[in-house]
Amino acid sequence: MSAVDAFCKWLAATPLSQTIAGVEWIIPTVQTVHILAVATVLTSVLMFDRRMLQAGGREPSMAWIARRFLPFIWWPLPLLLATGLTLIIGEPARTLENPEFYLKMSLLLAAVLVMLGCQIPLRRDPDFWHRRPARRWTARLLAITSLLLFAGIAIAGRWIAYTQGP
Repeated sequence: MSAVDAFCKWLAATPLSQTIAGVEWIIPTVQTVHILAVATVLTSVLMFDRRMLQAGGREPSMAWIARRFLPFIWWPLPLLLATGLTLIIGEPARTLENPEFYLKMSLLLAAVLVMLGCQIPLRRDPDFWHRRPARRWTARLLAITSLLLFAGIAIAGRWIAYTQGP
């Protein structure tokens, strides 16, 4: 028995896990909140990255896009953490013994780093990514990378529901 398997068995035996798994409405409700928060993040990422790609022109300004959409990338993350932990506690083996979960978490870490890399220069200069041609290409590369990472997160997240660990 692996350490992860032993941990999952212990966690599943706790009263909190049994309550989450045993009350019919908890997991579907938490999953719904989790999915709505994911949709909020993905929509905001799409709008931010669309502007980074300059798809649709240069309006609205990058400063306006950042003010409008970046908070909706960051504020749902604590909610996603809380709902994700609740789902893990309720069904530990389904998640923690599933390789897709680790893929999702790896992609999430990479996506957060890419988004920070996009956002930090904007604090000093809202037009940072579009002042010089070389930066425009970097902005496009970051936006495409971000879109691919967040799409991978969504796919891996759904994949967890349809695969079982070892």
